[in-house]
Amino acid sequence: MEKNLTSGSVLKNILYFSLPYLLSYFLQTLYGMADLFIIGQFNGIDSTTAVAVGSQVMHMLTVMIVGLAMGSTVTIARAVGAGERNKAALAVGNTATLFMAVSAVVTVLLLILVRPIVSVMSTPAEAAAGTVQYLTVCFIGIPFITAYNILSSVFRGLGDSKSPMYFVALACGANVALDYLFIGVLGLGPVGAALGTTLAQTLSVITALAVIFRRKTGLAVSRQDFRPRRDIMGPVLKIGVPVALQDGFIQIAFIIITVIANRRGLADAAAVGIVEKFIGMVFLVPSSMLSTVSALSAQNIGAGKEDRAALTLRYAAFIAVSFGVIISVAVQFSAEPIVGLFTREKDPVVLLLGGQYLRSYIWDCALAGVHFCFSGYFCACGLSGVSFLHNSLSIVCARVPLAYLASQYFADTLFPMGMAAPIGSFLSVVICLAAYWWIRRHPRPIQA
Repeated sequence: MEKNLTSGSVLKNILYFSLPYLLSYFLQTLYGMADLFIIGQFNGIDSTTAVAVGSQVMHMLTVMIVGLAMGSTVTIARAVGAGERNKAALAVGNTATLFMAVSAVVTVLLLILVRPIVSVMSTPAEAAAGTVQYLTVCFIGIPFITAYNILSSVFRGLGDSKSPMYFVALACGANVALDYLFIGVLGLGPVGAALGTTLAQTLSVITALAVIFRRKTGLAVSRQDFRPRRDIMGPVLKIGVPVALQDGFIQIAFIIITVIANRRGLADAAAVGIVEKFIGMVFLVPSSMLSTVSALSAQNIGAGKEDRAALTLRYAAFIAVSFGVIISVAVQFSAEPIVGLFTREKDPVVLLLGGQYLRSYIWDCALAGVHFCFSGYFCACGLSGVSFLHNSLSIVCARVPLAYLASQYFADTLFPMGMAAPIGSFLSVVICLAAYWWIRRHPRPIQA
């Protein structure tokens, strides 16, 4: 499963690694989208809103886990690039120990706080009960979500992005089938959507573990490697914690914007929830570029090939921006039909508001493609704090305040609210370019 990505064509390596990663992200996104789409076919707007709000909370938790796992991916990748197999094995073992302990604590805490979380989200009263039910079931499945991301971070650190794709493909197919069973046949509503997602994720983890025990990873992981070691967990946390906090901060900003929309009424809440789902899908390309840059650049930095790491950044940014521009232009002509895919009732107000929000928000895809790639590069360099900084400033100075002001001054349209996202990303791009310029002109030892 191990693949060295420090030689050969940089562009070819990017495509080799990113395409399976992109498909994995796409399939994983289908979890939430399938829930939203299927429940929209069998239930009303209250259940659709419950799943939209609940899945946004789960998305926040998932991306924070993925962010923390970035520390493991980079640490393993550097060790592989440097040919230090013992260190890579230690990183694998310590990652498993760390993440399973964290997941146990988080699961208990969230189950206790489920109702306050729903209240903080300003969930419309009609959807509150369904949101509580959806989140309760999903929270129980957090250890399996964590386990999947542990396995994925290990594979990607080894240069293998295909195995996680196979596991999530199985889970996605199971999730769709279970959703139709629980929601369509048994009529379980939001609970059925959560059950389908949780059981499908469990199946994915069981399958992944079975495959691992039957295949060679290229590493000899022993019981000793699972014992916590400060010199191993330190670099993992040093890189992963800022990324996890950054991703959590971003999701909190999304939740604040959702709360703003929820307070405008059920139609606004449904429109924003639907658009966020679609945005999550199109953001798969910049997200896959971020992960690709982090893994490939980390291997090259570990091998002492900093120029190849920088070239990886430039190629990935070009791919992400090109995609973002194309999809943004296309959406201008098809916004309402896209929103209509996710609501059975085809409420004209939801379609109108969703189309307005989507047409402005979608431009964020092109701009985010730039700073996502820079974030991956900064993580590979051990400078994930830079990524945290530009995202935090973007949120505090642009995304949240501009969304709030737009909501207050433009009560009849969601278009201005959608503009807050691309404006925030533009600020991030400026900061990233300045940081990159400084780093390239003031070289320093790569941080562990």
